[in-house]
Amino acid sequence: MSNIKTQTLKGFRDFLPEVAIKRNFLRDKIKAVLEKWGYDPLETPTLEYAEVFKGVIGDDEKLFFRFKDIGGREVALRYDQTVPACRVVGQYPDKIPLPFKRYQVQPAFRAEKPQKGRYREFLQVDADIWGIPSPIADGEVIALSLAIYKELGFKKAIAKINDRKLLKDFPYEAIVSIDKLKKIGRDGVVSEMIAKGISQSQAKFYLETVTNLQPNETIKMIFKILDQYGFGEDWYVFNPTIARSFAYSDGPIWEIEIPEYTAGSVLGGERFDKLTYKLSGKDIPGTGFGLGFDRTLEAMEELGLFPVKKTVTQVLVTVFSPALLSKSIEVSYFLRSKNINTDLYPDETTKLEKQLKYADQKGIPFVIIVGPDETAKGQVTLKNLNNNTQKTVGLDEVVQKLT
Repeated sequence: MSNIKTQTLKGFRDFLPEVAIKRNFLRDKIKAVLEKWGYDPLETPTLEYAEVFKGVIGDDEKLFFRFKDIGGREVALRYDQTVPACRVVGQYPDKIPLPFKRYQVQPAFRAEKPQKGRYREFLQVDADIWGIPSPIADGEVIALSLAIYKELGFKKAIAKINDRKLLKDFPYEAIVSIDKLKKIGRDGVVSEMIAKGISQSQAKFYLETVTNLQPNETIKMIFKILDQYGFGEDWYVFNPTIARSFAYSDGPIWEIEIPEYTAGSVLGGERFDKLTYKLSGKDIPGTGFGLGFDRTLEAMEELGLFPVKKTVTQVLVTVFSPALLSKSIEVSYFLRSKNINTDLYPDETTKLEKQLKYADQKGIPFVIIVGPDETAKGQVTLKNLNNNTQKTVGLDEVVQKLT
């Protein structure tokens, strides 16, 4: 028998139930906000033709998981969701009414160095609007960005906003370096630009020019829209050094930061008016954001915003003896019909003590015991494992207690 080393690939993860429950909770909360704002779900394939991403991502093309499939086609794992979604918008013009508001919650894959909050496979949450060139659309998706974090329970989130049109005279190489200002500092930005072939004097000029930029009319209009959505000046700020390194960014750009979370921004967005045209030849402007699911989850954990829950199961129905198995099944069937998450212990020979231990280990808060005495009375014993109390009651009272 061969011994296979049981481990995951670097940058990839398993999610055991306790973590998966948190992820599902977060995903459902975000989806609820997106749908409340009128966005519909979209899904695209995990694999795309590699040419879909080529020439539109920018400096990070080196991070593609790209290979030839068994048919010899050059394919790539989904690097982001904006590019495939633009492909969809261009591919189905007769089926997608404009403006098109969609959200997408699927994994993306990047061959980057794993670090805190960054993995090679990660869940991405996107929301975008196509068909509206006005800053009204940018203002809406930025407000939606902030609304998500407000509804997740964060006391404060800050939208740091810029406009790539303010950087239109800058070479892309300089923009990529300036975007790292917070991470590597002024000297690091200048050094990186020099390494890319930009002279020292020109590099310093670009950096100095950026830090002295002022909001243009587009940004002022976005600020006004945010105010109207209820997000005042303490929720947003003009930050001219936010550059966003995607090559397809060509208008308002923004990042969301949580003041109490120090690992970096949790969301980034931009306008991408030329991307759909580049992929399909159809001139359809777009704007939207990608939410960092893992960083948002880490921020929620750090700030204690998750409900404490190890399992989604509300009650375990035990099996007192082989003779009473059918009664336990009957009770389980009834509780599930009342939309109560019910686990039935699947072995009629296991001692009751071990079944109770199983429930405690899983974090199931309630246990039902259906013994001979309970069966004779047409009742069950409901045991609360959190406070170690129990009471013999009818099933209707159990339903009232658990719903």
